[in-house]
Amino acid sequence: MSDVAAGKHPVIRADFHPRRAFDWLRANLFSSVFNSVLTIVVLVIAGLILPPLFRWGVTHATISGTSRAACTGDGACWTFIRVRFPRFFYGSYPSDQHWRVDAAFVLLIAFCTPVLRDGIRHKWIWLLLLLIVFPTIAAVLLWGGVFGLSYVDTSLWGGLMIDVIASFVTVAGSLPLGIMLAFGRRSQLPVIRALSIGYIEIWRGVPLLTVLFMSAVVMPLFLPTGVSIDRLVRAIAALVLFNAAYMAEVVRGGLQGVPEGQEEAAASLGLHWLHTQALIVLPQALRIIVPGIINTVVDLFKDTTLITIIGLFDLLGTVEQALKDPAWLGFATEGYVFSAAVFFLCCFAMSSYGRSMERRLARRQ
Repeated sequence: MSDVAAGKHPVIRADFHPRRAFDWLRANLFSSVFNSVLTIVVLVIAGLILPPLFRWGVTHATISGTSRAACTGDGACWTFIRVRFPRFFYGSYPSDQHWRVDAAFVLLIAFCTPVLRDGIRHKWIWLLLLLIVFPTIAAVLLWGGVFGLSYVDTSLWGGLMIDVIASFVTVAGSLPLGIMLAFGRRSQLPVIRALSIGYIEIWRGVPLLTVLFMSAVVMPLFLPTGVSIDRLVRAIAALVLFNAAYMAEVVRGGLQGVPEGQEEAAASLGLHWLHTQALIVLPQALRIIVPGIINTVVDLFKDTTLITIIGLFDLLGTVEQALKDPAWLGFATEGYVFSAAVFFLCCFAMSSYGRSMERRLARRQ
């Protein structure tokens, strides 16, 4: 009688062969003299850097207590990060209203999940909900002033929530505008083509810092008397217009990668130009430009830290602001390491999703 018939669970042994591990090491790390020397050099450098870094950040670090008096060792003072943790994520947003930010973040995940997953029917409906319904609900939650929610001015917003809000709105606005500019640059109409080229080249030729300064200082000068636009709204509008030029060039590269025979075949079937571009050319172009879009989004997410120069304190700005507190002077290293780790995790997550999307699209071809 077999073990399965007798009700016994068979023992599964891992099929491990030292020879396979040796072959992998030789093929990936020691395939040539140069690679062997490079591997050894990297291992030596890692051996010199990682142990002291581990002692500073883990074994000799301090995370307990509520003041700098608790940091008596020679390691990192993570107490500073733990005490200021809510400020780094919510800024000066009222502490009793943090649930509104959390609710908006949960809704963002809920609306994004059907759009980013495969096998979802009528995905375009979810995309419209993400781009129209979610921003409306999020604005009501974060600003308040209606439905019994207290009003919270954007001057109190800050921390990581500013980076997420600015990145989401900028991508949602710059990608459609970039697609229209890409088609405009390829248009057969001279006026439309010239306007599209002029827009793209002007915005790509201006530093982002200058654009943000103009949104904060110059734009209010052109508004009618008594009319004002929120500083955060002006900054995000500037980011949308600026990044649309870069998105346009990314999309144009994808459009040029679609064979001309696709349009000719659609024309032979009697499809209108608009149907041809929307249903045949653009979907193929978007598959090609996934790496470019992800790269632009990652770069944008890091560029949101520049809004600090116009008085909006994102994660990095909030860390720098906290370092000026006399009660926590001297912990700049911990603050910058923490902000770098948060940005790395966010950017790595976006890059990982982009790679998984590329693999899925490659399997469908």
